[in-house]
Parts: sequence; structure tokens; C-alpha cells
Amino acid sequence: MTETSVRPTSSLPRGFFEQPSRRNVTTVNRSLFPDGIKTSGQHPPIEDQMKAFEEFPVSITGPTVWKPEEYTNHREKWVHTFTSEELSEVNTAADAFIASGDRLVAISKTSFKLPQLSGYLQALRDDILNGKGFVLLQGLPIKSWGRYKAGVVFMGLSLYLGNLISQNTEGLILAHVTNQGHDPTQLDKVKISRTNAPQLFHTDECDIVGLLCCATAKEGGESGVCSAHTVWNELRKTHPDVLKTLTAPIWYVDRKGEVTEGQDQWIKTAIFLLEPRDKGRVYVKWDASFVKSLSRFSDKGLVPPLSAAQLKAMDVLEKTCLANSLRMQLELGDIQFISCDHLLHARTGFVDHEPPTPQRYLFRTWMGTPHDEGGWVLPFHDSAHKKRGGVQVEDHPPIAEPLITG
Repeated sequence: MTETSVRPTSSLPRGFFEQPSRRNVTTVNRSLFPDGIKTSGQHPPIEDQMKAFEEFPVSITGPTVWKPEEYTNHREKWVHTFTSEELSEVNTAADAFIASGDRLVAISKTSFKLPQLSGYLQALRDDILNGKGFVLLQGLPIKSWGRYKAGVVFMGLSLYLGNLISQNTEGLILAHVTNQGHDPTQLDKVKISRTNAPQLFHTDECDIVGLLCCATAKEGGESGVCSAHTVWNELRKTHPDVLKTLTAPIWYVDRKGEVTEGQDQWIKTAIFLLEPRDKGRVYVKWDASFVKSLSRFSDKGLVPPLSAAQLKAMDVLEKTCLANSLRMQLELGDIQFISCDHLLHARTGFVDHEPPTPQRYLFRTWMGTPHDEGGWVLPFHDSAHKKRGGVQVEDHPPIAEPLITG
């Protein structure tokens, strides 16, 4: 089988995934959720949408397949520096929003208007979802703006790519990626993004992830991105046994305690999944730290321990990602947007400056792109949910506090 052409979402059969779209209009407390919509949260795939390895494409072609050498010496293909006109428009939108006195969690495209830049951002969104999958935006004067205004601008720009979703138990829709002094070996309790340890290649629980650099490290903290479709093609040629393991629904993924009452502490899934309804694209969802952390349950016999085949697959996948990755270092004011549907990304470990120089500090946004808004059709029941994916625990409302590390 080869990769099939993409059908417009509007051609999907009537009734497909209509149930989650009804969830979009469920009444919620608008004093807590300003737009009346909660993040959907983490879910296992729909069982009858899981496909056997033999049904996956033998080879993937198209703009989502690329090698790092295509971009290493051609930054003009993936780096955009804001023009003075674009910065003026962004600055005006941010000042207007701040002057309105609205809560930052209530920011929307209506309250952060970009009449000119929105056209570029729409094209960028399509390239992230359906093309190479990443971009580096440069030139935001965040040193003169300050951290609060930088957060407003970052969230405002992110809204033009997708719907902002909650990233953790607390409901953060503007997360803080910095070393908070946690022990990275305590995988069942700690997220690596809150440490200075290396992050292996992974995806986040969203369709698009954004990072804004507010302060750099003394050394390290280099970002890496790779095409999951290039990795697929490489593994298909060199390690088909590994791909068979990665497409099998035998992987238990830790929720790390971020659960609503009645939910399991883990999700059972595959790492590579196939986009439903004959669209045929290969989708990836992976984070090794959320698999390794389950030993507390496997030791009790609640989930199976990782098999030799799984351990091999994890090792080969990481090495193949590394060999096919583009490296970049984010500087002050840089924004990186990355697909989490068909790209994997990583970060090297880093060392912070000694005080009083600020430590490495990034803002992060997660965006959901439902299939009826041009996103991928996913084999999850919330594929049409406006704020699909993310982490939602009970009715914890969204939080966006640029000045408070969370």
C-alpha cells in the first residue's frame, strides 16, 4: 500500500465523529471557561480504528518527508523574520488587548486582530499541518516589551494556528518551560520539561506546539526536529520488525496522575497510527518518558513490563530520529512552532547562567486543530472537538499567568 491522497474533511460520511462535536456545545461555567469549551484531554484510540502493520504504507512521499540537509544551509526555507510592518501590527494588537483589561485566558482572534499578518499565519498553519511541519519566527522585541506583553503576543499568534488547550492538571494554557529543580529520574512524578535534563525525541499531547524563548541557557538547550515520515521510510527499509512493534497496540502510556475520577492511570495505544476514513496518513504519538515511568504499575502486575522487542524499538526509534534531525538554537524572541502529528522534537540538556543572569525560560502553547477546521482526522473520539487533546482534569479552568512560573 502507498500513501493515499488526502480527501477534504467535508467529504467525510455524515455522522463520522459527530458525538464529540456535540461535546463542544456542552454547557460549562463561562466564568471559568470564557469561550464555553473545555479541553478534551487524553483518550485511548478507538479500537476499530486501529490498523494492522500490513495496512500501513510501504513508503510515504510528499512535503512531510524531508532530510535535514534540505534545510541546514537554507534557513530561508524555514526561518521568518518579522518585518517592521508585521511588528507594528502585532504591537498594536497587544496594546489593544492589554488596554481592554480582559483576562489573558479570554484572548481570542476577535480581541487580538491581525488583519494583514493573519494571511501569512493561515498559510503557515497549512504548512505545519500538511507540509514540512515547523517554522522559526524571529525578531520579537520581548526585552523591551517585558514578559507579560510577550505572553500576550505569543498567545495571540498561537490562536491563528489552532485552539489553545490545557497542558496539565492545573489547566495551564500558557506553560513555563524552565528548570524548576525537579529530579529528572523521578519519571512517574516529574515532566522532563521542568528540568534541565535532555528530552528525547517525542510529541506533545496536541496538534501543534509553540515555544517562545524568553531567556537562553549558558550552554546547551539545543532543539531538534525530525520528520516522522522520513523516520518511517528509513525504518521500513532497515528495521521493519521495529515498525511492526511500534504499530502494535501494546504500548501503555502513563498519565502521571493527571486523571479525572474514574479514569485509568494509563492509556493503551500504538505509537504509529493510521489516519482514518481512507485518508491514509501516518500519525505519531510518542514520549519515552511516559512509557518508562510505568514500572510502578508493571512491578505490581497491573500492566505488562516492556518486552525486549519494545526496548529495541525505543532504542532504534531514538537513534533514527537523531540521525534525521535538524538542529537549531532558539535565541531571545524566537518562536518555534512544530507539528505534533507528523514531527518529533527533542532538546539537549542545558546549564543555566549564574544569578543574577536569568535562567533559560520559554513559554509554551499547545494547540488543537479539529478535523472540521482543517486538522487531521484522528482515530480518537474527540477528533472533531474544538479543543481536542491536551490534559483536562475534572473542571480545572484554564490558566495563563506570564509572570508566575507554573
